[in-house]
Amino acid sequence: MTYKHIMIAVDGSNTSDLAVHEAIKLTKALKARLRIIHIVDETIFNYIDEYVDFDTLWDGYKKVGHDVLNKVSEKVKQAQIEYETTLIELKPGKGRIAEKIVAEAQAWPADLLIIGSHGRRGFSRLILGSVAENVLRISTMPVLLVRGQ
Repeated sequence: MTYKHIMIAVDGSNTSDLAVHEAIKLTKALKARLRIIHIVDETIFNYIDEYVDFDTLWDGYKKVGHDVLNKVSEKVKQAQIEYETTLIELKPGKGRIAEKIVAEAQAWPADLLIIGSHGRRGFSRLILGSVAENVLRISTMPVLLVRGQ
């Protein structure tokens, strides 16, 4: 299969940077298009105190998301490949991050999805879960999982 539409989900971590590097190599080699997404999850604010200004926090969180995409954009521009970036807002009750990543990949439509894996084990994996693992479980398209160092 030749991949022509490659999508990568980024979170600004070192592991995500490794995945971006792989996405650039593949996109360039295959002369494909690249879509870069970052998801901001509003559910992290479900338990904030009523005295906290939600709008200010949310705006700051979205700004960080745009900063993540801008940082990745700089790397991709240097590779001179065709790409687009999208900041996606996940509202409470609208699914989990992994589900949103897969839905975005299907809607675009991507024929390859790339995501980094932090490789958590034990208790931290139990508590935090694994977005990458859930993406692998529910995706109907090929997924390239890039492991952190």
